Amino acid sequence: MKRLWTIIGVADVARAFAWYQSLLGLPATKPAHDYFGQILDTDGTVLLCLHQWGAHEHPTLADPDRAGTGNGLLLFFRVDDFDQSLKRARGLVTALEEEPNINPNTGTREFALRDPDGYYVMVSALSAA
Repeated sequence: MKRLWTIIGVADVARAFAWYQSLLGLPATKPAHDYFGQILDTDGTVLLCLHQWGAHEHPTLADPDRAGTGNGLLLFFRVDDFDQSLKRARGLVTALEEEPNINPNTGTREFALRDPDGYYVMVSALSAA
C-alpha cells in the first residue's frame, strides 16, 4: 500500500486543523505542534498535513506571497457522508465556491469551498448519486 501525504502551508495551524476536522466530521483534537499537524481519518490514515508558513527551510513553504498560495492545487476529498459534509461546510463559510451539483464525468455529487488560507477544496460523494 502506498499513500500520498499532501502538505499545505497555512497561517495558523490550530485554526486550519479545527476547520478541516469540522469539515470532514472528525473528532476534535489538537495538532502535534504549533507549526505542524496531521489531519487523520478515524482509522489513523493521514488525510492532510498542515505546515505553518516559514516555520522551516522548505522553499515552497517559505512565504505565501512568494509561493502563490493554492496556485495549481485542488484539495479533493471523497466522503461517505456527503449531506452531512455539506451542512458542516455551510457552517464554515459564508458562501460556497461551487454549489452542490453532479459531476458529469464521475456521476457523483460535489461542491467546493475555500479554506481559511484560500485553498480551493472540492468535496465529492464517495459513490454515484
